Amino acid sequence: MPVNSPGPRADRGPRRPLTRVAACLWLAAVATMSLAAAPGQAGQAPATVSAPGASATVATRAVLDRYCATCHNQRLRTGDLALDMLDPGNVAAAPDAWESVVRKLRTGAMPPPGMPRPDDATLSTVLTSLTTALDRSATPNPGRPLLHRLNRAEYANVVRDLLAVEVDVKSLLPADDSAFGFDNNADLLVVSPSLLDRYLSAADRVSALAIGDPTTAPGSDTYYTRGDQSQSQHLEGLPLGTVGGLGVRHTFPLDAEYEFQVALTRTNLEAIRGLEHQHQLEISVDGERVFLGPVGGDAEAGQTGAITARSDATDARLRVRVAVTAGPHLVAAAFVRKIAENTNRLRPFLRSTAGTYDSTGRPHVKALTVTGPFNPTGAGDTPSRRKVFVCRPAEAARSVSRQPAPAGRSASQIDVAEEHCARRILSGLARRAYRRPVNDGDLAPLMEFYRDGRSKGSFDTGVQLAVRRLLASPTFIFRIEEDPTAVAPGASYRLNDLELASRLSFFLWSSIPDDALLDLAAAGRLRQPAVLEAQVRRMLADPKAAALVENFAGQWLHVRNLQNIAPNTDEFPDFDNDLRDAFRRETELFFASIVGEDRNVLDLLTADYTFVNERLAKHYGLPGVYGSRFRRVTLTGEARRGLLGKGSILLATSHADRTAPTLRGKWILENLLASPPPAPPANVPPFEQTAGAKPRTIRERLESHRANPSCASCHRTMDALGFTLENFNAIGAWRTRDAGFDVNAEGAMTDGERAVGVAGLRSALLTQPDVFVGTLTEKLMTYGLGRGLQHYDMPVVRGIVRDAAQSGNRFSTLVLGIVKSAPFQMRRKADVAASQTARR
Repeated sequence: MPVNSPGPRADRGPRRPLTRVAACLWLAAVATMSLAAAPGQAGQAPATVSAPGASATVATRAVLDRYCATCHNQRLRTGDLALDMLDPGNVAAAPDAWESVVRKLRTGAMPPPGMPRPDDATLSTVLTSLTTALDRSATPNPGRPLLHRLNRAEYANVVRDLLAVEVDVKSLLPADDSAFGFDNNADLLVVSPSLLDRYLSAADRVSALAIGDPTTAPGSDTYYTRGDQSQSQHLEGLPLGTVGGLGVRHTFPLDAEYEFQVALTRTNLEAIRGLEHQHQLEISVDGERVFLGPVGGDAEAGQTGAITARSDATDARLRVRVAVTAGPHLVAAAFVRKIAENTNRLRPFLRSTAGTYDSTGRPHVKALTVTGPFNPTGAGDTPSRRKVFVCRPAEAARSVSRQPAPAGRSASQIDVAEEHCARRILSGLARRAYRRPVNDGDLAPLMEFYRDGRSKGSFDTGVQLAVRRLLASPTFIFRIEEDPTAVAPGASYRLNDLELASRLSFFLWSSIPDDALLDLAAAGRLRQPAVLEAQVRRMLADPKAAALVENFAGQWLHVRNLQNIAPNTDEFPDFDNDLRDAFRRETELFFASIVGEDRNVLDLLTADYTFVNERLAKHYGLPGVYGSRFRRVTLTGEARRGLLGKGSILLATSHADRTAPTLRGKWILENLLASPPPAPPANVPPFEQTAGAKPRTIRERLESHRANPSCASCHRTMDALGFTLENFNAIGAWRTRDAGFDVNAEGAMTDGERAVGVAGLRSALLTQPDVFVGTLTEKLMTYGLGRGLQHYDMPVVRGIVRDAAQSGNRFSTLVLGIVKSAPFQMRRKADVAASQTARR
């Protein structure tokens, strides 16, 4: 079967539905600000509302007693649920339990396959009755997220937007824990003394890069290629005519001399491959060649001694020192392509590091080290300095006359023009950094740091120290939403416009509001419905909305996990980092097209297009695609349509040496059906490995897990869903054989209905589009609020899904529904008891 052809179609009937002391003081201040109450209806009695109707309640009770209460009763309490003790006519008494019932019924998970179940019409009536009652009885409760610290991704984006500095945030801050699928969950963004140290160090590093610290001592940064990185093709962004190597975006702190050193990849015996023939290695800065040197062939003649010594001698020649201006530059090290190269080479594997290419192969670049600055000549003219220095003292002097010096300072100790300019610089930065207008109290500590730095150095030194203080401020690091004093404890209240602007910008941009958003918020106009909608649409169209792709989609779809996945090279010798990167980029471009074109979100499942480069097209079996550039292509078959055919997801849900139907089924339950399975029991044994045993398919090997009663309840559902994707191997390539047998891609949905292959799975999911749209809404809302959703959020989710259906399920409709919702625009004040507990 061709790679992009549809698999066997489903044969299915209708579905059933700056010091240690300062750090300690800061930690104490943060603890005081983070008082929070547990979610709930504190201080509020449930509203008294009318039920959907006595007849509907009686009918619902009868259905539950007949099909559900056999297991879910007070005696058995299967799933810790006793439906015989719950009253469907008073869902407000136990909304969390009823929401769980609705979720199970909607996805078809209950009654379980094989058990008697109501017909579609009856089930629809019960669901309508329960959801209507839940929605009517819902008491507005926006929840109370904990104090939100900037996570690592947000910190990098904020520094970029505030100071125009691109930083390697992974070297500055540790990774953040995640909850409910995302690492911006406030519950886990905790603070510790060691983390505060990291933030203080980051403030020092970032402020020095932004201003250009003349005292910067020489240091080095080394960039590595991955061990499975193929280097047989031109890399996009590197100079034309080159092949292999690596390119890095490096920020140079000063105008100065810098040394570039290239190290080549070695074997386990410390030898460098590909030295039989001579090659030319080029080092370039922004595409301009600064070094060209021979590697291999005659260049290695005369070298004697141990293999390690000879390899060291080769690396030693690949070094150059050149003058580079401050700021970001693209530094690349790659080999010059020879005329007619690769036209007659035998390539048994696509991965050039597989170790079986012929003697005309070339060495591979392992690392590029940038060392400096040496002999600095100045701070230069960098994007960050242009962003920070909105004025200079000489300019300020023309508009500001000399004034009497403050008490205790002589006129010779202070320059009013410099003070005026510094205040203007810091006012603008603090307004953006603190995400609100600033006052004299906000500027006082910044100006003190400026004066301290100015007394020890230049005007720039003073500004640098003040910027360092700003980046270390709790007001910068934490998104603080202060409770109004006039609001009673436990009561809900609307956020002010500035707080709403911060929530909106961190939702869509993972960064601070821009000036347009801040201006509207400061004027009190952002909450106006027309203004708010216009801003949401503007922000979704802004390039900074790429953060929604990288951070939201990257975590929802598990694309972030790809960098940690290394398939077994014996089983998959063609797999390389080029393919891994292509998987990630394809999924990002695909999700970005849904956002940017404001498409129906169901296109995430059905779209007949994708984005590929030559490497990925070859993996998918798509003809006519050449080069490293990604381009949009139309798919003619069913296999690769939508998310279910994306190699990134198929790789992320596989084991290193085989497919994992269990993982794939679990991914579908969690991310497409919003019905995650319970956690697995401890010490689950791996597949048995018997030497010389007859090969068995994955389906056969999983039968042993389902034979265990404690595993069967979950594996029966997860495995059945995952089996529908068995035509894709562990690295997402299409296959028709497994262990010598034809692939059997027959599976089943959560309600037991038969589904065959990826086309059958997709068709089954589309029979209940509101389930997928609701799942995406829940994921977006969890990400946007920075907290997990609770039962009291589900009526809001259902309302957003209903409204979206009226507008063609467009992506912007879901976002607008979330932004306009009470949980997004409101907050609940801490209870007195909870506040006292938090203080203790």
